[in-house]
Amino acid sequence: MSKLYVFDHPLIQHKLTYIRDKNTGTKEFRELVDEVATLMAYEITRNLPLEEVTIETPVSLAKTKVVSGKKIGLVPILRAGLGMVDGILKIIPAAKVGHVGLYRDPETLKPVEYYLKLPSDIAERDLIVIDPMLATGGSASAAIQLLKEKGAQNIKLMCLIAAPEGINQVQQDHDDVDIYVAAVDEKLNDHGYIVPGLGDAGDRLFGTK
Repeated sequence: MSKLYVFDHPLIQHKLTYIRDKNTGTKEFRELVDEVATLMAYEITRNLPLEEVTIETPVSLAKTKVVSGKKIGLVPILRAGLGMVDGILKIIPAAKVGHVGLYRDPETLKPVEYYLKLPSDIAERDLIVIDPMLATGGSASAAIQLLKEKGAQNIKLMCLIAAPEGINQVQQDHDDVDIYVAAVDEKLNDHGYIVPGLGDAGDRLFGTK
């Protein structure tokens, strides 16, 4: 069964407050999202498997540990997901990055695919699907389904802010995908925006309207 993890680390919550603030400008917003993505990546990788190795320090031989197991892949949902990729790569620099392009039809609120480019070995990787906002859950669920159809075996979903409706939708569609968020908000409004949320993450990241 899919699990929900809400990161309550003080630094994540502190920075999220300024991300939400409508008076935060594009440059600062982008930097804060990048920083929170790094902090969330630190948390999301907490249970990576380790293996023991022997190395030589300047003093003596030492038995120590390195990360083992599957390699990691990042799959941001375009375009807002791009704002979190660099922050994650700071601590997982060897991760490969794929891209899923989806937009939400303003009438039906359903996701429409327009781009898909993935690493050739996604079946061998632990994938982290990235989207700052989990609103209706339609785009995230569709992106996860696309990855599964391409052979993905192990998928996690990472978002800044989620609405209960989006969480429920993803868990209903993909009960094998754990969800990692910095906050769960109150609800969706009539336009499918998260309340209180932070507005349109893509517009705020890239300075568009």
